[in-house]
Amino acid sequence: MKTQVAIVGGGPAGMLLSEMLHRAGVASVVLERSSEAHVLSRIRAGVLEQGTVDLLRSLGLGERMDREGHPHDGMQIVWAGRENFMIDVHAHLGKRFMAYGQTQIQEDLMAAARERGQVVLNEVDSVRLEDIESEHPHVLFRRDGEELRLDCDFIAGCDGFHGVSRKAIPPTVLREFEKVYPFGWLGILSRTPPLADIVYANNPRGFALASMRSPTLSRYYIQVPLETRVEDWPDDRFWDELKARFPADMAASIVTGPSIEKSIAPLRSYVAEPMRHGRLFLAGDAAHIVPPTGAKGLNLAVSDVFYLSRALADFYATGSTRLIDGYSAMALRRVWSSVRTSWYLTNLLHRFPDMSDFDQRAQEYELHYLQTSHHAQAALAEQYAGLPFEPPEAAAVPPR
Repeated sequence: MKTQVAIVGGGPAGMLLSEMLHRAGVASVVLERSSEAHVLSRIRAGVLEQGTVDLLRSLGLGERMDREGHPHDGMQIVWAGRENFMIDVHAHLGKRFMAYGQTQIQEDLMAAARERGQVVLNEVDSVRLEDIESEHPHVLFRRDGEELRLDCDFIAGCDGFHGVSRKAIPPTVLREFEKVYPFGWLGILSRTPPLADIVYANNPRGFALASMRSPTLSRYYIQVPLETRVEDWPDDRFWDELKARFPADMAASIVTGPSIEKSIAPLRSYVAEPMRHGRLFLAGDAAHIVPPTGAKGLNLAVSDVFYLSRALADFYATGSTRLIDGYSAMALRRVWSSVRTSWYLTNLLHRFPDMSDFDQRAQEYELHYLQTSHHAQAALAEQYAGLPFEPPEAAAVPPR
């Protein structure tokens, strides 16, 4: 087989990239190790930045999102039972967020792919990326017991943190940055109406988050030790603990119900540099992981794909490698901005096991400052909303 761009990974990043390349007249083949049903069963993020929403609409993929999604203006923060305060992104920046589940985005992208006849090969294994430093890379893989080869001009690694793409970059080239946090999030998904706003709670019992996927689908989290087991947390115990971490009036508004998904996610920050080596590009979780505190993971994958599709389209239209050469530095600027925001919110809102009295008091006064300072709220709103996509001329900005 032969194509222009081989896309390894059929999640949202890979499928969105194939959509955008198609619109630019660039051919691609998507390789995915899991079945389509398994890909659709994965429960992931669901808070979309304005830039992501605008991009999906521009691609004609916003109709269902606008019909079923839930727009909101920012986030509330409550701490130690004190007065709530709002980081109002809409008031500061004129931007809104959209609560719309990643599963629904995946469904929309798959439907669009079927409609245009996109080649998506599911359930492939033994994937190997070859000759990525040459002008003629190729991908070797097995499917239905058959050894296959896909020749291409470029490879886009959209296969997540545990995929093969990042591992194809020589260790002498790849630089990795990581921070592992000493706790995880126990999350529950329920078919119950969510609170009106996304609410972050800093409580002596630990962090808690009230989020949403749709007007009828709620997502809640509580901070737990890393050794916590899901089976030790039946629904009733989870709801009781969740409500204990919110003020009484807010807790009374939480509608409980049977869980339809429950899991524990350890928190870590991770960035791989560079995001391009030879004819291989990394995008999404293959290149970076952020704690879910800032709701940045899916949005960063979208910005990666936006920059990458634009660079590849420009190459095929003009023969120029300017945007290709600038891809990694441009993508990493937005990545590190989001990593920093998620790191800041994680440190601000969680109770760390080794916090001293000094650390605790400093955290409290940071929250007090944020609550009382218009300028501090505006600065956080700008970061929480996500930086705008950079124009093509920014590719000339050299990497650090």
